[in-house]
Amino acid sequence: MDQALALDLSSPQFNADPYPFYARLRAEAPVYRTMLPHKQVAWLVTRYEDVLGILKDERFVKDRLGALSSEENGKMPWVPGVFKPLASNMLDADEPDHTRLRALVRKAFTPRLIEQLRERIQMLCDDRLDAAQHKDGIELISDYALPVPATVIADLLGVPAEDRRKFHRWSSKIVSLSPGAETSLEGLRAIPSVWAFIRYLRRQFEQRRFDPKDDLITALVQAEEAGDKLSEDELLAMGFLLLVAGHETTVNLIASGTLALLEHPEQMKMLMHNPSLIKPAVEELLRYTSPVQIATERFAGEDVVIAETRIRRGELVLAVIGSANRDERQFENPDSLDITREPNRHLAFGKGIHHCLGAPLARMEGQIAINTLLRRFPKLHLAVTPESLRWRRGLFLRGLEKLPLAF
Repeated sequence: MDQALALDLSSPQFNADPYPFYARLRAEAPVYRTMLPHKQVAWLVTRYEDVLGILKDERFVKDRLGALSSEENGKMPWVPGVFKPLASNMLDADEPDHTRLRALVRKAFTPRLIEQLRERIQMLCDDRLDAAQHKDGIELISDYALPVPATVIADLLGVPAEDRRKFHRWSSKIVSLSPGAETSLEGLRAIPSVWAFIRYLRRQFEQRRFDPKDDLITALVQAEEAGDKLSEDELLAMGFLLLVAGHETTVNLIASGTLALLEHPEQMKMLMHNPSLIKPAVEELLRYTSPVQIATERFAGEDVVIAETRIRRGELVLAVIGSANRDERQFENPDSLDITREPNRHLAFGKGIHHCLGAPLARMEGQIAINTLLRRFPKLHLAVTPESLRWRRGLFLRGLEKLPLAF
């Protein structure tokens, strides 16, 4: 498997079809040491049971500083200060900070409150497709898959919906960075986007301090759980995380899921004839396309052995969700799309304490968006050749740049 060292796992070319490589890793090297694009060494863990174990195992920590000695921490590379506020988010926090931060926003994402958004999501989908129906086709991402979830999370936070393209442009640049990129030329190029995003959030927070509203940003500004308020950096990181995580992965679910259905016309026809299958269909699309391909970084808090391979304390471990969701040990015919698959214990939303807080919202958005699209445009088909589709650069997320469709 030495050729993996030369692979850029974040490249558009790799993201076009990473699954044969994952299959080979599962068979030959289920815990594989590789070099990431910015010369950072990482362990790729690819089998379902091992990935599930890492996601739930407290021996793997999110904060690398907690896994290293003070002497080792002193040898860590310098990171530009502009990135530091964004690192104070609950996705990268260990206990007890993780529970404290999650408790501040958990109430906004209960299934009951998410269900109240159903009509709003349906209206957004219909409005976007009303605008497209007089044309010959639609660029699914910019005209549909992006505006719907971006507007919903903007509504929840209280961010102007017309700013969605702006924050998506910034977040796209930031989420494409791989571990270690902050100190590279790629990281330096992302600094304007990071700085613009932080300035934007600061302005939103200042407005709420003087003019509180009934939205999540106001709730965060006023946040107090057991007498513990958010710090300024935590406030920035939480706003950033909610805006980015609140739409980036759902964009990929809607677009990649639609492409998967177009590539499996018998499955698409089954769903069109029986829209009540949309819930298991979206679960299968989450498994099959895995919008989050790799779980965010974890570090071994102590020496750990996985699949007879020793991982040393402080080393970077990447749990490959996209591979786990195609593991033949867990799923029958894993490379086949089956919208009636049962059971379907995919790991698309993670597991353990970092299980995706927005899973109920992402599921609902995916279900409504895909069913509405198929109902409104039953003759939907690709407007370009499959080979011409380009995938976005990124290590953690996998999604298309554009998806031109015709009616």
